Amino acid sequence: MSSDPSAVALALIDAWNARELARFLDLLAEDVTWYDPAMPAPPARGRAEVARFAESVLRAFPDFRYELRAPVYLSPDHASCVVPWRITATHTASLTPPGYAPTHRRMVVDGLDQLDMNDGKVIRILTYFDILGAAEQLLDATLRPQAGSVFQRAAVGVQRVMAARARRRARRSS
Repeated sequence: MSSDPSAVALALIDAWNARELARFLDLLAEDVTWYDPAMPAPPARGRAEVARFAESVLRAFPDFRYELRAPVYLSPDHASCVVPWRITATHTASLTPPGYAPTHRRMVVDGLDQLDMNDGKVIRILTYFDILGAAEQLLDATLRPQAGSVFQRAAVGVQRVMAARARRRARRSS
């Protein structure tokens, strides 16, 4: 396999879309780390954890498909790249873990993956996307509080309680 990060990124997308998880995993270092906001407890560490996450996603979203939205952007040292993607998927089975019930709704989500490489293998994946936007599509609900709404005031109240707790902890640890 090529050590060019762009070629590796395209091979990852192709392997995922073909549901060839063995080929997908072979592009990753044994000790790969993957941070994804959709994971129940990020990050996934190592190929085995990545495989479990990938299998659960493909079970829950059997039509899950990656599409490249723009060119892959290489870092100047060619040790990493950023992959702008669009995912389309329909939630038709339970997402386990954590156990989310299927909604049978389709989502279209844009995001980015940063792939860090070493010796032609991916050593770290950082995934960025709007998790609330994806959840809103899957649930057919607005999760972001509207300005001035009861929900927004409640969210601000919860934030203030959590901020006070964080300040107390910070004072105790300093």
